[in-house]
Amino acid sequence: MSFLTLDLNLLRVFDAVMTEQNLTRAAGHLAMTQPAVSNAIKRLRESLGDELLIRTAYGVKPTPRAEALWPSVRSALASLEAAVAPETFDVSAAHATFRMAMADATAAMWLPSLMRSIESEAPGINVRMVPLTTREPRPMLLRGDIDLAVGFFPGVAAQLSYETGSPIRHERLYSGKYVCVMRRDHPLAKVELNLDNYCAANHLLVSFSGRAHGLVDEALAQLQRERRILLTVNQFFTAGRVVANSDLVTVLPRHLIAATGMTDALVHKELPFPLPAVHLDMLWHERDARSPAHKWLRTHLEKMNTQTQRAVNIPASPPPTQAPASSR
Repeated sequence: MSFLTLDLNLLRVFDAVMTEQNLTRAAGHLAMTQPAVSNAIKRLRESLGDELLIRTAYGVKPTPRAEALWPSVRSALASLEAAVAPETFDVSAAHATFRMAMADATAAMWLPSLMRSIESEAPGINVRMVPLTTREPRPMLLRGDIDLAVGFFPGVAAQLSYETGSPIRHERLYSGKYVCVMRRDHPLAKVELNLDNYCAANHLLVSFSGRAHGLVDEALAQLQRERRILLTVNQFFTAGRVVANSDLVTVLPRHLIAATGMTDALVHKELPFPLPAVHLDMLWHERDARSPAHKWLRTHLEKMNTQTQRAVNIPASPPPTQAPASSR
Protein backbone atom coordinates (compact mmCIF):
# COMPACT_ATOMS: atom_id res chain seq x y z
CA MET A 1 0.00 0.00 0.00
CA SER A 2 1.33 3.42 -0.99
CA PHE A 3 0.33 6.39 1.12
CA LEU A 4 0.22 8.49 -2.05
CA THR A 5 -2.68 6.41 -3.39
CA LEU A 6 -4.60 6.16 -0.10
CA ASP A 7 -7.96 7.92 -0.03
CA LEU A 8 -7.70 10.04 3.13
CA ASN A 9 -11.48 10.19 3.39
CA LEU A 10 -11.31 6.56 4.48
CA LEU A 11 -9.46 7.66 7.59
CA ARG A 12 -12.32 9.99 8.55
CA VAL A 13 -14.72 7.07 8.29
CA PHE A 14 -12.35 4.86 10.26
CA ASP A 15 -12.11 7.48 13.03
CA ALA A 16 -15.89 7.79 13.24
CA VAL A 17 -16.42 4.03 13.40
CA MET A 18 -13.72 3.63 16.06
CA THR A 19 -15.30 6.45 18.04
CA GLU A 20 -18.83 5.08 17.87
CA GLN A 21 -17.95 1.36 17.87
CA ASN A 22 -21.02 1.04 15.69
CA LEU A 23 -21.45 1.41 11.90
CA THR A 24 -24.97 2.85 12.06
CA ARG A 25 -24.07 5.57 14.58
CA ALA A 26 -20.91 6.38 12.63
CA ALA A 27 -22.99 6.77 9.47
CA GLY A 28 -25.30 9.20 11.25
CA HIS A 29 -22.35 11.20 12.57
CA LEU A 30 -20.84 11.44 9.06
CA ALA A 31 -24.17 12.08 7.30
CA MET A 32 -23.57 8.96 5.21
CA THR A 33 -25.55 5.81 4.63
CA GLN A 34 -24.57 2.68 6.51
CA PRO A 35 -23.70 0.79 3.28
CA ALA A 36 -21.40 3.66 2.28
CA VAL A 37 -19.60 3.42 5.65
CA SER A 38 -19.28 -0.37 5.27
CA ASN A 39 -17.86 0.07 1.77
CA ALA A 40 -15.32 2.65 3.00
CA ILE A 41 -14.15 0.30 5.75
CA LYS A 42 -13.88 -2.51 3.20
CA ARG A 43 -11.65 -0.35 0.99
CA LEU A 44 -9.47 0.60 3.96
CA ARG A 45 -9.16 -3.07 4.93
CA GLU A 46 -7.96 -3.88 1.43
CA SER A 47 -5.48 -1.00 1.49
CA LEU A 48 -4.03 -1.90 4.89
CA GLY A 49 -4.26 -5.67 4.66
CA ASP A 50 -6.06 -6.04 7.99
CA GLU A 51 -9.65 -6.76 9.06
CA LEU A 52 -9.54 -3.64 11.29
CA LEU A 53 -13.08 -4.12 12.64
CA ILE A 54 -14.88 -7.34 13.57
CA ARG A 55 -18.66 -7.37 13.86
CA THR A 56 -20.16 -8.31 17.24
CA ALA A 57 -23.68 -8.47 18.66
CA TYR A 58 -23.28 -4.92 20.00
CA GLY A 59 -21.46 -3.24 17.10
CA VAL A 60 -17.85 -3.71 16.01
CA LYS A 61 -14.67 -4.65 17.84
CA PRO A 62 -11.32 -3.28 16.65
CA THR A 63 -8.39 -5.56 15.87
CA PRO A 64 -5.00 -4.91 17.53
CA ARG A 65 -3.85 -3.19 14.30
CA ALA A 66 -6.86 -0.86 14.42
CA GLU A 67 -6.27 0.00 18.08
CA ALA A 68 -2.62 0.77 17.35
CA LEU A 69 -3.50 2.90 14.32
CA TRP A 70 -6.39 4.91 15.75
CA PRO A 71 -4.50 7.29 18.12
CA SER A 72 -2.31 8.51 15.24
CA VAL A 73 -5.27 8.91 12.91
CA ARG A 74 -7.31 10.75 15.53
CA SER A 75 -4.43 13.10 16.37
CA ALA A 76 -3.73 13.86 12.72
CA LEU A 77 -7.39 14.58 11.94
CA ALA A 78 -7.68 16.85 14.97
CA SER A 79 -4.63 18.83 13.86
CA LEU A 80 -6.02 19.19 10.36
CA GLU A 81 -9.42 20.28 11.68
CA ALA A 82 -7.83 22.92 13.90
CA ALA A 83 -5.75 24.24 10.97
CA VAL A 84 -8.52 24.26 8.36
CA ALA A 85 -11.41 25.38 10.58
CA PRO A 86 -10.14 27.39 13.58
CA GLU A 87 -12.53 27.07 16.48
CA THR A 88 -14.91 29.94 17.14
CA PHE A 89 -17.52 29.47 19.83
CA ASP A 90 -19.95 31.97 21.27
CA VAL A 91 -21.49 30.35 24.32
CA SER A 92 -24.15 33.06 24.56
CA ALA A 93 -25.48 32.02 21.14
CA ALA A 94 -24.96 28.27 21.49
CA HIS A 95 -27.88 25.84 21.39
CA ALA A 96 -27.33 22.37 22.84
CA THR A 97 -28.96 19.82 25.13
CA PHE A 98 -26.75 17.74 27.41
CA ARG A 99 -27.82 14.49 29.04
CA MET A 100 -25.87 13.99 32.24
CA ALA A 101 -25.77 11.15 34.78
CA MET A 102 -24.94 11.82 38.44
CA ALA A 103 -25.91 10.44 41.82
CA ASP A 104 -28.46 12.55 43.66
CA ALA A 105 -25.98 14.09 46.12
CA THR A 106 -23.47 14.95 43.41
CA ALA A 107 -26.21 16.58 41.34
CA ALA A 108 -27.51 18.53 44.34
CA MET A 109 -24.06 19.92 45.00
CA TRP A 110 -22.97 20.70 41.44
CA LEU A 111 -26.11 21.62 39.53
CA PRO A 112 -26.97 24.93 41.28
CA SER A 113 -23.70 26.51 40.15
CA LEU A 114 -24.03 25.03 36.67
CA MET A 115 -27.58 26.37 36.33
CA ARG A 116 -26.50 29.86 37.42
CA SER A 117 -23.80 29.83 34.74
CA ILE A 118 -26.18 28.61 32.05
CA GLU A 119 -28.77 31.25 32.92
CA SER A 120 -26.20 34.06 32.80
CA GLU A 121 -23.82 32.85 30.08
CA ALA A 122 -25.52 30.22 27.92
CA PRO A 123 -29.31 30.65 27.77
CA GLY A 124 -29.56 28.29 24.79
CA ILE A 125 -28.08 25.30 26.62
CA ASN A 126 -30.39 22.76 28.29
CA VAL A 127 -29.54 19.92 30.69
CA ARG A 128 -31.42 16.65 31.10
CA MET A 129 -30.46 14.56 34.13
CA VAL A 130 -30.45 10.77 33.81
CA PRO A 131 -30.49 8.51 36.92
CA LEU A 132 -27.09 7.03 37.72
CA THR A 133 -27.74 3.52 39.00
CA THR A 134 -24.38 1.93 38.34
CA ARG A 135 -20.63 2.34 38.89
CA GLU A 136 -20.12 1.41 35.23
CA PRO A 137 -21.49 4.21 33.01
CA ARG A 138 -19.47 3.32 29.90
CA PRO A 139 -22.31 1.39 28.19
CA MET A 140 -24.55 4.46 28.54
CA LEU A 141 -21.86 6.62 26.92
CA LEU A 142 -21.18 4.10 24.16
CA ARG A 143 -24.89 3.85 23.30
CA GLY A 144 -25.22 7.62 23.29
CA ASP A 145 -27.76 7.57 26.14
CA ILE A 146 -25.78 10.27 27.97
CA ASP A 147 -23.17 12.88 27.06
CA LEU A 148 -21.39 13.04 30.42
CA ALA A 149 -21.17 11.02 33.66
CA VAL A 150 -19.88 12.42 36.93
CA GLY A 151 -19.34 10.21 39.96
CA PHE A 152 -17.21 7.63 41.76
CA PHE A 153 -16.21 4.99 39.21
CA PRO A 154 -13.18 3.26 40.78
CA GLY A 155 -12.97 0.26 38.49
CA VAL A 156 -13.55 2.30 35.33
CA ALA A 157 -11.03 5.02 36.19
CA ALA A 158 -8.36 2.46 37.06
CA GLN A 159 -8.90 0.59 33.80
CA LEU A 160 -8.91 3.71 31.64
CA SER A 161 -5.64 4.90 33.18
CA TYR A 162 -3.73 2.12 31.40
CA GLU A 163 -6.11 1.08 28.60
CA THR A 164 -5.32 2.27 25.06
CA GLY A 165 -7.79 2.66 22.23
CA SER A 166 -10.88 3.21 24.38
CA PRO A 167 -13.32 5.85 23.07
CA ILE A 168 -14.11 6.86 26.66
CA ARG A 169 -12.25 9.86 28.08
CA HIS A 170 -12.00 10.73 31.77
CA GLU A 171 -10.73 13.44 34.08
CA ARG A 172 -10.42 13.57 37.86
CA LEU A 173 -12.40 16.43 39.38
CA TYR A 174 -12.02 15.89 43.11
CA SER A 175 -10.44 13.58 45.67
CA GLY A 176 -11.71 13.18 49.20
CA LYS A 177 -12.20 10.65 51.96
CA TYR A 178 -14.91 8.58 53.60
CA VAL A 179 -16.13 9.38 57.11
CA CYS A 180 -18.62 7.87 59.53
CA VAL A 181 -21.79 9.99 59.75
CA MET A 182 -24.38 10.01 62.53
CA ARG A 183 -26.93 12.30 64.14
CA ARG A 184 -25.51 15.04 66.33
CA ASP A 185 -26.80 13.52 69.61
CA HIS A 186 -25.98 9.91 68.71
CA PRO A 187 -24.39 7.95 71.60
CA LEU A 188 -21.27 7.38 69.50
CA ALA A 189 -20.89 11.11 68.90
CA LYS A 190 -19.87 11.56 72.52
CA VAL A 191 -17.22 8.85 72.72
CA GLU A 192 -14.19 7.72 70.80
CA LEU A 193 -15.18 5.73 67.72
CA ASN A 194 -13.25 2.47 67.75
CA LEU A 195 -13.57 -0.76 65.81
CA ASP A 196 -15.67 -2.46 68.49
CA ASN A 197 -18.38 0.17 68.92
CA TYR A 198 -18.41 0.85 65.18
CA CYS A 199 -19.13 -2.80 64.37
CA ALA A 200 -21.69 -3.01 67.19
CA ALA A 201 -23.79 -0.17 65.74
CA ASN A 202 -26.62 -0.60 63.25
CA HIS A 203 -25.63 0.56 59.80
CA LEU A 204 -27.14 2.14 56.70
CA LEU A 205 -25.48 1.49 53.33
CA VAL A 206 -25.94 3.60 50.22
CA SER A 207 -26.06 1.00 47.45
CA PHE A 208 -27.18 1.70 43.88
CA SER A 209 -27.79 -2.00 43.32
CA GLY A 210 -29.41 -2.75 46.67
CA ARG A 211 -26.66 -5.25 47.45
CA ALA A 212 -25.90 -5.20 51.19
CA HIS A 213 -22.14 -5.32 50.81
CA GLY A 214 -19.73 -2.52 50.02
CA LEU A 215 -16.22 -1.15 50.30
CA VAL A 216 -16.46 -0.92 54.10
CA ASP A 217 -17.44 -4.58 54.39
CA GLU A 218 -14.43 -5.60 52.32
CA ALA A 219 -12.16 -3.58 54.62
CA LEU A 220 -13.76 -5.12 57.72
CA ALA A 221 -13.40 -8.63 56.31
CA GLN A 222 -9.65 -8.11 56.09
CA LEU A 223 -9.75 -7.35 59.82
CA GLN A 224 -11.94 -10.44 60.40
CA ARG A 225 -14.81 -8.22 61.50
CA GLU A 226 -18.29 -7.51 60.18
CA ARG A 227 -21.16 -5.10 60.72
CA ARG A 228 -24.94 -5.38 60.59
CA ILE A 229 -26.44 -3.47 57.67
CA LEU A 230 -29.97 -2.84 58.83
CA LEU A 231 -30.96 -0.75 55.79
CA THR A 232 -29.80 -0.11 52.22
CA VAL A 233 -30.95 2.93 50.24
CA ASN A 234 -30.04 4.15 46.77
CA GLN A 235 -29.91 7.89 47.46
CA PHE A 236 -27.55 9.96 49.57
CA PHE A 237 -30.35 12.39 50.41
CA THR A 238 -32.43 9.55 51.84
CA ALA A 239 -29.40 8.33 53.80
CA GLY A 240 -28.99 11.75 55.42
CA ARG A 241 -32.65 11.95 56.42
CA VAL A 242 -32.70 8.46 57.93
CA VAL A 243 -29.43 8.80 59.85
CA ALA A 244 -30.43 12.22 61.18
CA ASN A 245 -33.59 10.70 62.68
CA SER A 246 -32.37 7.33 63.96
CA ASP A 247 -29.48 5.58 65.68
CA LEU A 248 -28.16 4.20 62.40
CA VAL A 249 -24.73 5.28 61.25
CA THR A 250 -23.48 5.41 57.68
CA VAL A 251 -20.29 6.00 55.73
CA LEU A 252 -20.33 8.81 53.17
CA PRO A 253 -17.79 10.76 51.15
CA ARG A 254 -17.14 13.82 53.29
CA HIS A 255 -17.73 16.22 50.41
CA LEU A 256 -21.25 14.83 49.84
CA ILE A 257 -22.57 15.28 53.39
CA ALA A 258 -23.73 18.84 52.75
CA ALA A 259 -25.78 17.64 49.78
CA THR A 260 -27.96 15.52 52.09
CA GLY A 261 -29.60 18.74 53.31
CA MET A 262 -29.14 17.61 56.93
CA THR A 263 -25.84 19.32 57.77
CA ASP A 264 -27.13 20.91 60.98
CA ALA A 265 -28.37 17.57 62.29
CA LEU A 266 -25.28 15.49 61.47
CA VAL A 267 -21.70 15.10 62.61
CA HIS A 268 -18.91 12.99 61.22
CA LYS A 269 -16.06 11.00 62.73
CA GLU A 270 -12.88 9.53 61.31
CA LEU A 271 -13.26 5.82 60.60
CA PRO A 272 -11.34 3.44 62.91
CA PHE A 273 -9.83 1.61 59.90
CA PRO A 274 -8.32 2.76 56.58
CA LEU A 275 -10.31 3.09 53.38
CA PRO A 276 -9.08 4.14 49.93
CA ALA A 277 -9.71 7.73 48.89
CA VAL A 278 -12.96 8.51 47.10
CA HIS A 279 -12.58 10.21 43.73
CA LEU A 280 -15.04 12.18 41.67
CA ASP A 281 -14.41 11.54 37.97
CA MET A 282 -15.90 12.97 34.80
CA LEU A 283 -16.38 10.58 31.86
CA TRP A 284 -17.36 11.38 28.28
CA HIS A 285 -17.18 9.86 24.81
CA GLU A 286 -14.50 10.67 22.26
CA ARG A 287 -17.24 11.74 19.83
CA ASP A 288 -17.78 14.84 21.99
CA ALA A 289 -14.12 15.61 22.70
CA ARG A 290 -13.89 18.40 20.11
CA SER A 291 -17.41 19.79 20.49
CA PRO A 292 -17.09 23.46 21.60
CA ALA A 293 -20.30 23.29 23.66
CA HIS A 294 -19.19 20.07 25.35
CA LYS A 295 -15.78 21.62 26.06
CA TRP A 296 -17.53 24.59 27.70
CA LEU A 297 -19.50 22.22 29.92
CA ARG A 298 -16.42 20.24 30.97
CA THR A 299 -14.42 23.40 31.63
CA HIS A 300 -17.18 24.76 33.85
CA LEU A 301 -17.32 21.55 35.88
CA GLU A 302 -13.55 21.72 36.34
CA LYS A 303 -13.88 25.23 37.79
CA MET A 304 -16.42 24.02 40.34
CA ASN A 305 -13.74 22.16 42.35
CA THR A 306 -13.21 25.11 44.67
CA GLN A 307 -16.92 25.28 45.44
CA THR A 308 -16.95 21.54 46.05
CA GLN A 309 -14.17 21.85 48.58
CA ARG A 310 -16.01 24.64 50.41
CA ALA A 311 -19.02 22.33 50.74
CA VAL A 312 -17.23 19.95 53.10
CA ASN A 313 -17.54 22.24 56.13
CA ILE A 314 -19.87 19.98 58.10
CA PRO A 315 -18.63 19.98 61.71
CA ALA A 316 -16.78 17.02 63.12
CA SER A 317 -18.05 15.31 66.22
CA PRO A 318 -17.00 17.07 69.44
CA PRO A 319 -14.18 15.48 71.45
CA PRO A 320 -15.29 12.61 73.70
CA THR A 321 -16.37 13.74 77.16
CA GLN A 322 -14.81 12.13 80.16
CA ALA A 323 -17.27 10.21 82.31
CA PRO A 324 -17.43 11.14 86.04
CA ALA A 325 -15.01 9.21 88.22
CA SER A 326 -17.88 7.47 90.02
CA SER A 327 -19.10 5.91 86.78
CA ARG A 328 -15.76 4.75 85.39
